[in-house]
Amino acid sequence: MIYTVTLNPSIDHVIEMNELQEGIVNKVNIENFYAGGKGINVSKILKEHGVENIALGFISGFTGEFIKNNLEQCGIKNDFINVLNGYSRINMKIKTNENETEINGLGPSISSSNIKDLFNQLEKLSSNDILVLAGSIPPSLSDNFYEEIMKQLSTKNVKIIVDARNNLLLNVLKYRPFLIKPNHNEISEIFNKEIKTIDELIFHGNKLKEMGAQNVLISMGGDGAILITESNEIYRSNIPKGTLKNSVGSGDSMVGGFITGYLKTNDYKEALKLGAASGSATAYSDDLAKISFINELSSQIQITKL
Repeated sequence: MIYTVTLNPSIDHVIEMNELQEGIVNKVNIENFYAGGKGINVSKILKEHGVENIALGFISGFTGEFIKNNLEQCGIKNDFINVLNGYSRINMKIKTNENETEINGLGPSISSSNIKDLFNQLEKLSSNDILVLAGSIPPSLSDNFYEEIMKQLSTKNVKIIVDARNNLLLNVLKYRPFLIKPNHNEISEIFNKEIKTIDELIFHGNKLKEMGAQNVLISMGGDGAILITESNEIYRSNIPKGTLKNSVGSGDSMVGGFITGYLKTNDYKEALKLGAASGSATAYSDDLAKISFINELSSQIQITKL
C-alpha cells in the first residue's frame, strides 16, 4: 500500500479577481475550495491514475472535517488523526490578471499524544509499502520530524519518498530515502548558491546522492526535469506544449505520476515520463490534472539519457 503523510493540510481557498488593492473592499470573480497540502495532492494524483492509497496526517476543527470529507468524496481512503487544539489551516491563493499572491495559515498545535498516534500508525508499515512524506510541518513540530519518522522505519525496508525543503530534507538523507524531489530553487537554497546550468544541477543532485538519497528527481519548471538514479544513470525530460494556468501542485503531481510509472513498469525512464506528464498536466489545468489530459500530454514527453 502507498501512504501519504500531510502533517499540515489545508483548505486551499483559490480566488480569481482582476486586481488586488490594499485598503479597500475587493470583490472576487471566481472562488473555489479544495483540500490541499503536498501529500494530499500526491494522493489525489495517485487516485487519478487508479492507484489506491491512504492519506495520513493531522486535521482539526471544522476545516479538518472539510478536508476529510473532500478526500472521501474523491474516493481516497484516509486515517487522519484529530487534533483538539486549533484548526486545520486555510491557505488563500489570489490570482489576478498580473500575478498570484498566497496567504498561508498556521495550522493546529500538535500534542505529544497526537505524535504517538501517528507513530503507532506508521509502525504497521512493511517492506511492501511506500511512504510519501511531503510538505511543511506545523509550527509546533521540529524540523527533524521527518528524520524521526525515517529513524523509526529504518529497519522495515519501506520505500520512503521525501518532498520537503531545507533541513526537513537534509536531516533525512542519512536514512537513505528511496527518492527525494527538490526543485531547482530548492537545490539553490540547500547549497546556498545560485545554480544556473544543467551541469551545476546534476553536480549538486549527485551531492545529495552522496549524502544518502537513492534517487534524486529535480523539477525545473519550464525546463523539464532531471532524474539521477540509484545506478547513477541520468535522464532528462522535456515538457509538452501548453499554457501555464496553475503554479500549485505540479511538483506533487510529478511525484504521484512518478510513483505510478515506477509501480507499473519498474523502469525509471517510464516513471520520469509519467511524472513529467502528470506535473505538466496540472500546470496547464485550473486544478490538479485529470487522467485524460495526463495521457494526452504523455505522448509529447521525450526522455533523454545524459
